[in-house]
Amino acid sequence: MTLIHKKCVPCEGGVKPLSKELATQLLKQLHGWTMSDDIKKITKTFSFKNYYKTMAFVNAVAWIAHSEDHHPDLSVHYNQCIVTYATHAIDGLSENDFICAAKVNVLI
Repeated sequence: MTLIHKKCVPCEGGVKPLSKELATQLLKQLHGWTMSDDIKKITKTFSFKNYYKTMAFVNAVAWIAHSEDHHPDLSVHYNQCIVTYATHAIDGLSENDFICAAKVNVLI
């Protein structure tokens, strides 16, 4: 099953973050995302023609976050939005981060 067809599962801690090997394997399924050196977050910068399109994208990301109950950090600028996923409850990456990143990629 591809990442965009999966659903996030609640993560309240008590599980280990993904290994570097598994995180790297999942990252290969995401176009344009990068992983931090400490393997704790994935990030992608999205660029737009204007502020309106940027905000439309931000609202769509918010809808995904709400429906998956997994929320990214967003840095919003006039024609750009930087999206960062990390699972704070485990201080690292979970499959949820990659599921949501895949769903955000479909927006563009």
